[in-house]
Amino acid sequence: MSKLQLYRPLAMLDIEATGTNPQTDRIIDLAFVKLFPDGRQESHEFRLNPIIPIPPEATAIHGIHDEDVHNAPPFKDRAQAIADALANSDLAGFNLLRFDIPMLVEEFLRVGIEFDVSTRRVVDVQRIFHKREPRDLTAALAFYCQEMHLGAHGAMADVTATLHVLEAQLQRYHDLPTDVGALDEYCNPRDPSWVDREGRLKWAGDEIVLNFGKKKGESLHALVRADPGFIKWMLRSNFPRDVKTVIEDGMRGVWPKPSTPKPE
Repeated sequence: MSKLQLYRPLAMLDIEATGTNPQTDRIIDLAFVKLFPDGRQESHEFRLNPIIPIPPEATAIHGIHDEDVHNAPPFKDRAQAIADALANSDLAGFNLLRFDIPMLVEEFLRVGIEFDVSTRRVVDVQRIFHKREPRDLTAALAFYCQEMHLGAHGAMADVTATLHVLEAQLQRYHDLPTDVGALDEYCNPRDPSWVDREGRLKWAGDEIVLNFGKKKGESLHALVRADPGFIKWMLRSNFPRDVKTVIEDGMRGVWPKPSTPKPE
């Protein structure tokens, strides 16, 4: 990193967790490389027991199972060591502003340690990537088709440009599915345990449970009976239509079965 000017140590960090919700999920793996102004590097890695089960969908991403962390210490036992190792360091990472930092701040708060990010410089490599390599339709048309998008943000011009990009993608990537059903699965991968398209509800055996927020893991059937205020809040809130349909049907005593056929 000879071109990087440091004012103090820079900790390039990454976190693996049980999920993406800082309030309900927990850190499993935390690693960072500390870069010093004099050119030295110092590596730190912490494998942690989240105390809660690691969901299969999280394991599918990072490959860490419950048995891998069974003998690891919980965060509270390593919190001070982590805080000390990150003391007086600026922070860097990929998507750390939306994921890693919120996860770390919440973990520290749970054990009574204040992790003040406001006093640190933060370098998010993902934001540099997105700023320097735009991912909008104009950029896609130029990349795949070598065409200028002269009618950008006109509805028909955008439709035509998108069609050209898809045609070019199918020609460029020979392993890309040409069947619309397969393309749907490629663009919108779904965990088989999800009840709805975005995974707000999931199957736990034959039971539908919530897959978000403070009530994550609680039975929807039980909530319909015992917590009508929460159910009304869900129906008033900006949840996808398929989530609300499951709730409304459940309130009438109609519940889906675990195996749902794929659309033709």
